[in-house]
Amino acid sequence: MTAAVLALLLAVLLSLSVGARAIAPSAVLDALLHGGHSDAAEVVREMRVPRTVIGLMVGAALALAGTVLQGITRNPIADPGILGVSQGASVGVVMAIAFAGVHTLTGYVWYAFVGAGIASVAVYAIAASGRGGATPVKLALGGAAINALLVSLTTAVLTTKASALDEFRFWQVGSLSGRDAEIVGQIWPFLLVGLVLVLSVARGLDALALGEDVAKGLGQRVATVRIIGGLGATVLTGVGVAAAGPIAFIGLAVPHIARAIVGSGHRWVLPMAAVLGPVMLLVSDTVGRVVFPPSEVPAGVMTALIGVPFLVALVRRKVVAA
Repeated sequence: MTAAVLALLLAVLLSLSVGARAIAPSAVLDALLHGGHSDAAEVVREMRVPRTVIGLMVGAALALAGTVLQGITRNPIADPGILGVSQGASVGVVMAIAFAGVHTLTGYVWYAFVGAGIASVAVYAIAASGRGGATPVKLALGGAAINALLVSLTTAVLTTKASALDEFRFWQVGSLSGRDAEIVGQIWPFLLVGLVLVLSVARGLDALALGEDVAKGLGQRVATVRIIGGLGATVLTGVGVAAAGPIAFIGLAVPHIARAIVGSGHRWVLPMAAVLGPVMLLVSDTVGRVVFPPSEVPAGVMTALIGVPFLVALVRRKVVAA
């Protein structure tokens, strides 16, 4: 855990120092600790600090959401998109652009959040109906069905409202660029709520990993664990997607990396994921700023390019949890 925290601190320093204009770490620390009104200090405080803080929040949110979803569905390839939450947020943004006249990132946040919440409720309602309640298989199938429906709805709106396409494409690619402190103020309460919810089911997730019958025998209320965990994962995914767009791969890869480091106990996996998620996102964002100067490669593109080798290495070593 100490090494992971040090990696996080290094990722934050790189995020504040590296970009179209390189700023020495000493100048970054001076701007943060002693103020100053130089151009470098203004760049650090006004542009890079909000971007880095959002990267910390979004990375932690997506990693925690992926960890919990893999736990409650007992599916090693589950990620925040499995319940259609990310696509629900996309529909919310499309509707905001095409029909509500919203054209700012701070305006998108609320529509994305509402879309994510509605999609999650729809998936759970489908999975909970019929015999057996919301089983892992029914949750996955319900999520796939709702996701396909929402993709079709998004495509239909964009093909009939061509003026919304370019604006939506900018959000859809997933990026930390252009995010400001106002977005931080909008999402942090939801991040806190989601964090409390997922941490509260850590013991239940450990029991559920042994099977539903064993979990019930240990006194766990399986349905309650799934509902609370799913709600927490939905809130966290809504936070991440609303603030930065649907950034892929963090929710899939980081939980496996965390388990490879600390084992399968969720009391340790969840904190480790909350640290490693921001590391992956901030490093991806920083590399994306400098790989093709003066243009930037969005963080949503870089996360897969950087994360794939880690996950492939884990698969080859056979340490990915089944």
